[in-house]
Amino acid sequence: MAKLIYTAIASLDGYVNDDSGNFDWAAPDEEVHAFVNDLERPIGTYLYGRKLYETMVAWESMDLDKQPSVIRDYAEIWRAADKVVFSKTLEKPASERTRIERVFDPVSIEAMKEESARDLSIGGPHLAAEAIRAGLVDEYRLFLAPVVIGGGTASLPDDVRLDLELIDERRFGSGVVHLHYRRSVRA
Repeated sequence: MAKLIYTAIASLDGYVNDDSGNFDWAAPDEEVHAFVNDLERPIGTYLYGRKLYETMVAWESMDLDKQPSVIRDYAEIWRAADKVVFSKTLEKPASERTRIERVFDPVSIEAMKEESARDLSIGGPHLAAEAIRAGLVDEYRLFLAPVVIGGGTASLPDDVRLDLELIDERRFGSGVVHLHYRRSVRA
């Protein structure tokens, strides 16, 4: 069975953007980006909320001629994966290999996990919160940036208790720290 993985770049105080929606502090340097590329390579399907999809869809049409190899690599990874966008308002997808679902249904996500030969990634803190509350997220990959922003959109929901097991960690020259957890199975 495939795993559902939540990946987020967050400030040290746990936000994916500030009160104005700004996340320029989260742009990964080449070292972090190459690491992310390697983590994302096995992903077969991305599950997105509308806002994150509208940010990520730039990878579909980005001119890659003058981009560094790490950017070209990620664009290829992103374009090769299927995308499912959960939105009540988005009329049609702006990328290939993309479908729109109007409702987040935990039963259908569980079925996707059971049927998929490759792992799934869920992105966007609001959509991820629904999956976390439903007990669907198997692994958490958090990239903590060395910045405190004091408020904004939280990377994790407030109303959930999770017991997690640390399975990997990595420090980067930029001060970013990667923490990789899996959901603990308690007896």
